[in-house]
Formats: sequence, C-alpha cells, structure tokens
Amino acid sequence: MNSTVVARPCWTLLAQKAQDEADLIQQEMTQTRHRLTKLHASRDRVQKMYDEYCEQLNKPGSSSQGMREAMSQRQFMAQLLTLLERVSTDILHATNLLEGYRERLLAVEKERMKMQSLAEQNERDLNQQSRKLEQRRMDELGVMQFNQRMAS
Repeated sequence: MNSTVVARPCWTLLAQKAQDEADLIQQEMTQTRHRLTKLHASRDRVQKMYDEYCEQLNKPGSSSQGMREAMSQRQFMAQLLTLLERVSTDILHATNLLEGYRERLLAVEKERMKMQSLAEQNERDLNQQSRKLEQRRMDELGVMQFNQRMAS
C-alpha cells in the first residue's frame, strides 16, 4: 500500500498568482488615487477662478465695462461651470473605480489566503507523512536487529 502524500506545488503557484493579482490591483489603486488627487486640485483651481470672476463681475463699479466685455466674461464663467461639472463627474467616476478596486482586492486577498492555507496544509501533511515513514523504517530496523540478536 503506497499512501504517500505528494507535494502539490499548485497551491503555492495559485497563492503566488493571487498575490500578483493583488499587487496589480494595488498599483491600479495607487494610480487612481493619484488621478483623484489631481482631479481635486483641478476642481479647486476652477472653482477659485469662477469665484474670482463672480466677485469681479459683482464688484461695485464693474457696470462701466462694455456690453461685449460683460458678455464675454459671462460666457467664460459658463465654460468654467461646464468644466467644473465635468471635473466633478470625473471625480465621481474615479471614486467609484477606486471602490471597485477595493472590492476586487478583498476578494483576491481572500482567495490568496485560502490558497496559502492549502499550501501550508499540504506541507504539514508531507512533513507528517515523512515523519511516519521515517518512524516505520526505524521500527522495522529495530525489529530486524532484535530478530538477528535472537537468532544468534
């Protein structure tokens, strides 16, 4: 009866594959966080510009500016608002993307831990089997030596 436990490198390989995927997701998360930081800075700059233009338009004595200049300024402010909306939409999209990465990372990390656990269990089984086999050989050797002594 050959009841040896065979080393299964598949668990270790699967754990490594899950670790690689987790590393990749973490890189993507880092890039998304960096992009989110840039988007927040852009939104703040555009908002500050818009506020400055609003203040300038509502400033006393601004009524002396020409109709064309006032119209141009209002159009520019409308463009700033459109840009502000777009940046806000991009921020929302990046935030949702980051949340999706977090969920994927949790799932991959759970899978990696499972594969790592199976790899460790396989290694423990191999070590236990090896100890039992070694003990059996020692027992057989002891019995043979005892039989030889008794025979002589």
